[in-house]
This record gives sequence, structure tokens and C-alpha cells, in this order.
Amino acid sequence: MHLHCIHLINDVMQDNYLEEAMKMRNLLEEFHGKHGIRPPTILGVREHVFTGSVSSLAWFMSNQETSFVTLGQRVLAKPLKVRMHYGHPDVFDRIFHITRGGVSKASRVINISEDIFAGFNSTLRQGNITHHEYIQVGKGRDVGLNQIALFEGKVAGGNGEQVLSRDVYRLGQLLDFFRMLSFYFTTVGYYVCTMAFSGLDEGIEKQGRLLGNTALDAVLTPQFLVQIGIFTAIPMIMGFILELGLLQAVFSFIIMQLQLCSVFFTFSLGTRTHYFGRTILHGGAKYRATGRGFVVQHIKFAENYRLYSRSHFIKALEVALLLTMYIAYGYSRKGAVSFVLLTLSSWFLVISWLFAPYIFNPSGFEWQKTVEDFDDWVSWLLYKGGVGIKGENSWESWWEEEQMHIHTWRGRILETILSLRFFMFQYGIVYKLHFMASSTSLAIYGVSWIVLAVIVVIFKIFSFSPKKYAGFQLWMRFFQGVTAMGLVATVIVVIILTDLTIPDLFACVLGFIATGWGILCVAITWKKVVRSIGLLDSVREFARMYDAGMGMLIFAPVAILSWFPFVSTFQSRLLFNQAFSRGLEISKILAGNKANVQA
Repeated sequence: MHLHCIHLINDVMQDNYLEEAMKMRNLLEEFHGKHGIRPPTILGVREHVFTGSVSSLAWFMSNQETSFVTLGQRVLAKPLKVRMHYGHPDVFDRIFHITRGGVSKASRVINISEDIFAGFNSTLRQGNITHHEYIQVGKGRDVGLNQIALFEGKVAGGNGEQVLSRDVYRLGQLLDFFRMLSFYFTTVGYYVCTMAFSGLDEGIEKQGRLLGNTALDAVLTPQFLVQIGIFTAIPMIMGFILELGLLQAVFSFIIMQLQLCSVFFTFSLGTRTHYFGRTILHGGAKYRATGRGFVVQHIKFAENYRLYSRSHFIKALEVALLLTMYIAYGYSRKGAVSFVLLTLSSWFLVISWLFAPYIFNPSGFEWQKTVEDFDDWVSWLLYKGGVGIKGENSWESWWEEEQMHIHTWRGRILETILSLRFFMFQYGIVYKLHFMASSTSLAIYGVSWIVLAVIVVIFKIFSFSPKKYAGFQLWMRFFQGVTAMGLVATVIVVIILTDLTIPDLFACVLGFIATGWGILCVAITWKKVVRSIGLLDSVREFARMYDAGMGMLIFAPVAILSWFPFVSTFQSRLLFNQAFSRGLEISKILAGNKANVQA
């Protein structure tokens, strides 16, 4: 055996087998083999993911990981020669690494993905990393959607920190041109391209309008569908073909589509984009413990909302808002059918980002659990925060925690610039209203802000707390009633006396919703200034109202589907293995009418 080697296993969720352990001598002899100009410093081995039979999510992750740890590692090692260390059970040359800075870096922020920095160190110090297929170890992957999202968020945040690190900068300078391209597109470039894909369809559409080329419009949906769904599954499909054969690969892919793998991969795309972008803007990536437990259990609505509200739900509703305005004002040449065909993949993205956490949630459409989830969500939403109150118990504490990443001047300025898109949206809607005819006066945009200010005042009137004004509650109720009747009368008079139509009124509501969210984003970004002028409480109440509205918008379809018992049964049979589905049915029988008995 080679005396200068130590076997490093970087993940506790790895298993070994007796017959594989007997191959260790052969593996260590690879240090004496010829694998290029320099002797190997890291010997990579393949992994066998054994958690794929738990659920459809576990199967998707198992297949995705298998394609990466077999086909992907094989290609990265040879011929690309850009394989690094990714937390797999690689064998390190001990003397080489401890005399060249050690295996991992010390910083827990920029080096949060400590595994790959070991590969960076080895490559920068003229090491050689190989991959060997004849030995493997077992590995357990995450089996629940929340575990998977936390893991991918950690990896995406780590890649964002890699972009900011000096190691990637030095590798980009020292590698030759072709290895540099391979290195880029197998590390940080993957996440950069993921973010860039979301704007490519808009560019194609604008180019088609400028050139009058309907063919460019025609390719809008196929290219976007490939980018979101099929693109991320191409390595997995190739792995299926090589490992199982073409026919079995086709069958496996069809089954995965029936189990909604495109929904899962589209949702994962949003997870990577959010955490990578946040790290690029603000830095400060942090380790996210997934638990790695072999547990498939029902997740409450409030917990899903806390985890995915800012990363998926808000972005999905923003895209839906843009698509709604697109059919109202931007696309009228070929009718609704052409609109649906052109924006099908975008609507698919919206639905996936909004409802994937509940589609892949065990017992997500069981009526009793839906009722309990609603009660828990309302209690969480209305519970007051305070010192020592965690975000999982109070909306106010969670709202404060969600803003902690904005702590630098650079981040505040960038967030403010990004928030301007909501005000541009309002500006576009104002001049598209039918009763405005062709007027382009800037005063009209000013009037829209006056109307928005009036709406804010009315909201404040109706949000006065009875406890604070116990002395004149009767007068306050009377004033609120008069304000409500006056508001309805004003809207009716405006509709009658002007050319304002019901669609215009609906468009104004959507425009003011977007503008209000933009104001909230700016206020949160400059929270210290808002607190100093005494408006933080009002901003918090507006934010609570927005979260309540978004939650109800998402919860309503889930509640409606929960009315039908066959939906829950179909979900369990479709997304989970037979043993787990049978366990769910048995648990329901044993529970009986327990809730009614307790009542």
C-alpha cells in the first residue's frame, strides 16, 4: 500500500461494502500508474445512490446524482481534465496536500463549498485528479423536497461565493483556453447560464417584432421549454442510455415525466437561481442543514411558505402578472390560442414554482391536514414577534430574518435599482388604459401616484387597531363605514362620467399591487431610514397584508383540490412507492374519526 495516502470520506451519508473494500489495494496502486504528465494527487471513485426507491423525488435526485457521479465525473476527468473534488469518497495523497496548504480552507463563508476548494488547491498546485469506475461506495441522497431545496440552496450559494473567490480567478488565468472553458461550464458557468436563460425568450420575442419575423416568435416556446425542463435532464438521459440501453432509457424517461419530473426540475431551477443571485448581490452564503434524514413526512403550509415565499412564490406571481398584462396589451395579433401556445412554458414555470411544494408534499391534499395547516398558518401570520421569538413561530420574526442578508451599501443600491422595475410596470400600465386615449402627459403618471397615496391612507384607516383607540371605537367604526361607502361611490361615478372600463379598473389594481410591492422592497432595503421617520410599523403591516394575500392565493387551489378524496389517493400512488402509499392508507384507517372524538 502507498504510505502517503489517507482515505478521506467527506460525507457521513456514505456506505461501503466488503467486496468493494477489498479493491482498496488496487485503487491505491493507481498512485503509481500513469495518468498524464504528473502523478495523481486525488483518486476519484464512483458512487451508488441507494435511496431512489423511497419516492419520486428521491428517484429524480438519485438519477440526477448518478449521472453526475458516473458519466459526468468520467468526462470531467478525461478528456476535459477539469475534475475537482465534490464531496465524494475520493482518496487524497496526504503528503502532497498537507505540504501545500491543507485539504480545505478555513473560512465558513466564502469557502462554504469546502469540498471543491480542495480540488482547486490540488489543481492550482500542479496536482492531477483522476476518476475510477471499478470501485464504488453507497450514498444516500435527500428524499424530501425541503431537504433537496436546502441542499441545492447551499450548493448555489457556495457557487456564488466561488465567483467571488481568488481561487477561481487564478484558475481562469492559469488554465489553457479549452480547459478554462470546460472548467467554467462545469462550475460557476452552469449557474450563470441558468440565470441568463430566463431572459433569452424576451430577447427572441423583441427581435422577432423588430424584424417582423414570425418564425422567431414560433421558436419561443420550444427553446424556453428546452431551457427549463429538458435541458437539465439531458445528462440524466445520456446516463440512462449508457447504463440501461436506449429502450429502457426511453421507458424510464416517460415514467419520470408521468411522475412530474419536469415540475421538479423547473422548481429546482428557481432554487438555484435565487440563492446564486442573492449571493452574488449580497454575499454571505451560509450552511443550510438538511438533516439528511430518511424521512418522508407531511410539511405544513406555513413551513413551505416560509421556505419558498421569497425564492419562488413572489417571482412566479410577478411572471404571472407580466403574462396577464401581455395578453391584455402586448399580444393581440393572433388571438388567445396563439398567446397560449407562445406562453405555455412560462405558465408552466408559474404553476411549478407556486404549487410544486404542495404537489410533492405527502398528504398535501388530505382535507383534515389542509384544515390544520390553515389554522397553523393563520396563527403564525398573526402572532406578534419579539425578543427570543423564532421565525417559525411568528411572521414578524420571520419577516425580520428575511432581511438580514441586506447589510451593505452595495447591496442596498443594487436592490433599489432592481425594485425600479415595479414602478416601470406601473408607468407602462397608466398610459395603456383605454380612457387615456393617446395622451402622454407626465401629469397623468403623477395622478396615478396621488391615487396610490389615497389608497394607502384608506388602508391605514381600516387597519387601525381597536385596542389602541378603545376610547372612541364607535366613531372609528362610523368613519370607516363612511369611507367605504365613499370609496364605492367614487369608483361608480368615475366609471360613469369617464371612459374608464372594468378591464381598466382591473389593470389599475394590478399596477398598484406591483407598485406597492416595489415601495415595500425599497422600504425594506432602507429600513434604518424608514425606522428613523417612524414608518416601520406601517411598512410591516403592509408587508403582512401582502403575505396574507399571496398565501390565500396559493392556499385556495390546494383547499379546493383537498375537497376531493381521490386527489390525495392519486397523489400518494403517483409520487411515492407502494409501501409508503400503503402506510399512508393504513395510518388514515387507524386514525379513524380521531379529530371529531377529541372535539
